[in-house]
Amino acid sequence: MRFIIIYLVGVIFGTGIVVSGMANPAKVINFFDVAGTWDPSLAFVMGGALITTAIGYRLVFGRSRPLFEGKFMLPTARNLDARLIGGSAVFGIGWGIAGFCPGGALPALGTGRIDVIAFVGAMLIGIFAARHLQSLSRPKAQAA
Repeated sequence: MRFIIIYLVGVIFGTGIVVSGMANPAKVINFFDVAGTWDPSLAFVMGGALITTAIGYRLVFGRSRPLFEGKFMLPTARNLDARLIGGSAVFGIGWGIAGFCPGGALPALGTGRIDVIAFVGAMLIGIFAARHLQSLSRPKAQAA
């Protein structure tokens, strides 16, 4: 049952990404082009997502535990460090240049377009490279 729910949530998310235009890099790039062909429609998509999330959080966290897990799994880190700021900057720059973010690129893989495949490939390489670099820095940090 859990996998059916996960699948349905993924389908709903992917459908929402496609219908909203977030899987269309030209629309996303036009959103960032405030001095040129600015398209403010994605601001409404993001605003709608924030409202939906706020309502969802109120409903979900009103429960003692999630429906399909024993407890809520929430991040505990609250500090702004170089990794968070640097990762956010790389994410924003990549989104502005390519017109894709991971949430928009994964549903767009179904189009088979080479630019989407290249973006997802580069994203996966970046994830594995970051993990590798992080694993290299751990022994040095523990030894110090």
